[in-house]
This record gives sequence, C-alpha cells and structure tokens, in this order.
Amino acid sequence: MKKRFWKLLCCFLLMLAAVFANTPQVLAEPPHKESVFAMSNHLIPSPDLADPIPCTTLLSPAVAADTATPLPEDVEQLTLYPGGMPFGVKFYTDGVMIVGFGAVETKNGSVNPAAEAGLHTKDLILQINGEKLANAADLTRRIEACEGKSLRLLCKRGNREFETVLQPSWCPAESRYKTGIWVRDSGAGIGTVTFIFPDTGAFAGLGHGICDADTGALIQMKRGTVSDVTISAIVKGEAGKPGELKGYFNTGKVGALLGNSSCGVWGMFSDVPECPNEPLPVGLREDIEEGDAYILCAVDHNKICKYDIKISNVNRDAKGSKCFTVTVTDPDLLALTGGIVQGMSGSPIIQNGKLVGAVTHVLINDPTTGYGIFLENMLVNMPMMAR
Repeated sequence: MKKRFWKLLCCFLLMLAAVFANTPQVLAEPPHKESVFAMSNHLIPSPDLADPIPCTTLLSPAVAADTATPLPEDVEQLTLYPGGMPFGVKFYTDGVMIVGFGAVETKNGSVNPAAEAGLHTKDLILQINGEKLANAADLTRRIEACEGKSLRLLCKRGNREFETVLQPSWCPAESRYKTGIWVRDSGAGIGTVTFIFPDTGAFAGLGHGICDADTGALIQMKRGTVSDVTISAIVKGEAGKPGELKGYFNTGKVGALLGNSSCGVWGMFSDVPECPNEPLPVGLREDIEEGDAYILCAVDHNKICKYDIKISNVNRDAKGSKCFTVTVTDPDLLALTGGIVQGMSGSPIIQNGKLVGAVTHVLINDPTTGYGIFLENMLVNMPMMAR
C-alpha cells in the first residue's frame, strides 16, 4: 500500500501542476456563450422507447470507455470512502466548441462564413494561424483584427484533427468582421461525489460524462476547479417532468478537476470533505445481486443520508454508464424528491457491505426508476488507477 500511496501522490502532483498552470480568464462579449449546468442524473424518455439521457449536464469527458485501462490485480483489496456529498465544478474547455450558427448581414446580403468553411456544430477550434487559441474572447479578438484576411484554423471533430480556411465577412451594421458562429469555452455545475481514495484525496463522481447543453457532445476539458456546494432547493420529479437539485457554490475552491470520461469525472481534493461513513471494499460486477441495496446522497438539509433502492436487470457485460436498473423504494426519498432527480448523478450504491456503483440516469416517465454504473467502470477510466 505504501508503494501505491506514493505512486498516487506523484500522479496527483504532476496533474495538479498542469491544472493550475493557467488562471481562468474573464469571458468576453458574444459571439461566445458561457454554460451553467446542473450535475444531475441523465434523463431517459421512457424505459422502452429510447435510450436514457444522462441525468447530469456538467463536465467534459476526455477519456472514453473504449480507451479504459485494465483494473489493477489488487483492486478487490481497495477500500474507498463512499461519497454522497454534492460538489461544484468550474472548468475551461480545450479550445472552443462551436454550439451554433447565425447569419452575418453584409452589403451583399446574409452569409455564414463558418458554414462555408465546412465547420460543424460540436467542432473544436484549437488554433488560428498556427497559434493556440486561449478562449472565446481570444477568438473574437483575432476575428475582429483580421483586416479582411482569411484565417487558417486547426480544428477537431471527434477524434480527428483537420485544417480549414475561414474568411470573415464585414458587417456594416456592427462595424466589425464576423464569422457567424456561437462558441463556448467554459461551464459550471454541481454533482455528487461517488468515492474518495483515503490516502490521497483523489475522487470520482457523476458516473457519466459531462455534455454540452446545446450540442450534447462530451466536453473536452482543459482545466477545472472544485468547490463546496450548498443545496438550497429541490424540484420534485413527476412523470414527464424530471426533478432537480438546486444549489449554489460556496466561496473558495477545495480541489482540482483533472478529467472527465463517459463513465464519470475525477479530480483531487486539496481539502477533503468530511466523510461520515467508514471506507468500504470495492464490489465488482460479479458481486452485484438483484435485490435490496442503498444509496448515499445529500438531499435533506445537505446531510448525507442512506436511502433504500432495489437493483434489477443487471447486465454484467455493460461497459458504459447503464449497467443495471435502480428503483427507489425509500419512502423518505420518494417524499423529498419523487425518486431520482437531476443532481443525484454519482450517488454511491452500497450492497452487502461493498461499494458497487453509482446512480447515473432517470426515466422521464417514471422518476422512481433509472440506471446505475458498475464501480469498476468508473475506476478503469481514472488514469491514476493505471500501473
């Protein structure tokens, strides 16, 4: 364990240095948008008609499930603090993401230079004329200072980088050059911590990736900070109307967000929150049984409480965030929230004394029911678990 501790500590220090190398910059005027998300469970139209939508709209996945590293051989000897506490995140994307298009009014009529350059919604703009793009304000500045000259862009679409030439158009009404795109470079939101490593303060949460509110694309994060959150209100879930936890960020930061994947986000607490429960052993997919279990979450006066659930429909081959069905049976939680609401993504699931997974999704037409993820699916997507 000593060897493991020092390895995790070194990994933390290297990643922390990278995260705080730059200070967040003030956002500029349009054409960029800033996004604020509620880290909650993905919404699912119905159990039979469509795939579930993540109950959290917050972070940015940089690692996908198909790139996950194998679990260490001694994972069953791990003990982790179960979470259940809310956390807040503020982050900047790697490059700027295109979230929409608009017409540019010129003396010759309406045009859209970005569309003509072959750009699409969800594309990331990484560089202009060979220079790295800092943020949305930097993009606006370079467009307006182009003097009518074309701009060579390095972009990313999915996992593929490509170059294109963008020719800004002069807008007489605004007396500036424009390209006809809306972009986003930052976001913020709240979610639930799933587990914390006792020796290092490394943590994971959500159980699914953070997606852009406009495009639904996983966000590629550059850096992020973690803050304490106070839950101030609950919007109770009803059939057809998903509920939500509402809250606000407390002052100061308590850690760094280091990454995001399709199976959750991870980071490091510099000030580890109080954990009311003792560390628990990790339960693997073969340990999960259909039947009674419980979750931990802070929906009642910000106090982490235990709430009963039932697990069913376990798919032991699942590699993503929808591995088994979760049904809330606890009368207290049903009275408070109506079941699973947005903001509960990441709530740890405990069964037979082991930490086996986290809540990830909710059915829109039945807020008592949703999905959960195997804990090992979250662990394999954390680089700090690699040997």
